[in-house]
Amino acid sequence: MKHFSAVAAVVAALTMATSVTAQDATFFRIGTGGAGGTYFPIGALIANAISSPPGSRPCEDGGSCGVPGMVAIAQSTNASVHNNSAVQNGGLEAGLSGSSTLYEQYNGLGDFEGQAAKDLRVIANLFPEEAQIALPLDSEIDDITDLKGKRVSIGEAGSGLQVSALQILGEFGISRDDFTPVELNNAQAAERLADGQIDAYFALAGSPTAAIVQLASTSGMKLLSFTDEELAKIEKAFPYYAKTTIAANTYEGQDQPVNTFGVSTILVVNANASEDLIYNITKALWNDSSRKLFDAGHPKAATMRLETALNGVDNLGVPLHPGAKRAYDELLAK
Repeated sequence: MKHFSAVAAVVAALTMATSVTAQDATFFRIGTGGAGGTYFPIGALIANAISSPPGSRPCEDGGSCGVPGMVAIAQSTNASVHNNSAVQNGGLEAGLSGSSTLYEQYNGLGDFEGQAAKDLRVIANLFPEEAQIALPLDSEIDDITDLKGKRVSIGEAGSGLQVSALQILGEFGISRDDFTPVELNNAQAAERLADGQIDAYFALAGSPTAAIVQLASTSGMKLLSFTDEELAKIEKAFPYYAKTTIAANTYEGQDQPVNTFGVSTILVVNANASEDLIYNITKALWNDSSRKLFDAGHPKAATMRLETALNGVDNLGVPLHPGAKRAYDELLAK
C-alpha cells in the first residue's frame, strides 16, 4: 500500500508565521484519495477552509476564517478503506469515504468481517459520487456483462473503489477469475486506457473527474450506461447505492446523459476527537468564507451545502459526532 505522497495546506499563511513554534498549532490531517480523482482537490479545499494558522490575520480583517490555530493538511492516500482504517486507528484525524465503504467498515461486513470500525463518526455528507466505467471510443462493450474476458482496472488494492467494483461485477455473475483485474488509480487507468493496455476502468468519484476530463479531451472515451433493470438490481442488492445520472456534456464528446449509480462522500473523524474541536471545524466548514472557496474551487465542492450535509446520515447508521451535532443544532436553526 502506498503511503501519503502529497500534502496541501495553507502555505501562504504558514509562511507568515515563521516565528511561531509548531507547539502553537493544531495539526489536522485529512485523508483524501489518489491522483486524478475528486477526493484530493476537495480535501485540499476543506483543509484550506478550516485552517487558520497561528499568526494569520483575523477573519474580520480579511484573513483566514477557519479554526484559530489550526493547520489542516490534505494527504493523498488510497482513499476510503485506507482513510477509515487510519481514522479508526489514529493515523489520521479525518478522512473522506464513500458511504458504501463506510457502512461496511463501521459494521464489519463483507471484507471487513471481524474488523468493525466502531470509532468512526460523521461530520458531513459532502457530495454524491457517480460510478463511471470508462471505455475507448471504439469499444464494443455494450453492458456490464461484456466485461468478461476483458482487461479491467478496478482501482488500487485496499481502495473503496475496488470493493465497489467487485461488488457490482459479482452481482452480475462476474468473478475475478472471469476477467483480467488491473489495480490502478484514476490517472494511471486513464493513461492505460488511452494506450490500449486495458479495455475498461472503474471510477467512483464526483463528476467531472479530472482523469476522465483529460482522457475525453485527448484520446476520447465513452461511459457505460446502465439500463433501468440493471440499476434496480444494484439498488436491491446494495441499499447504499442510488440511481443517478451524469448529465450530457459533462465530458467532451459525451452528448448523451449516462445512467449510473452512486454513493455519498462522507467526512469522517474519530469518536474520541474533542467535541469542541469538531464543533469549531463544522462551523468553519459552512461559514460564508468557505462557501466562496468551495464555489470557486471545484464543481463538486460547489454542490456541498449545509442544507444537505445530514442527508442520509440517519439511514447510514454511523453516528454523527457530538461536536458536529451541536454545530448543526445551531446552524440549521437559523
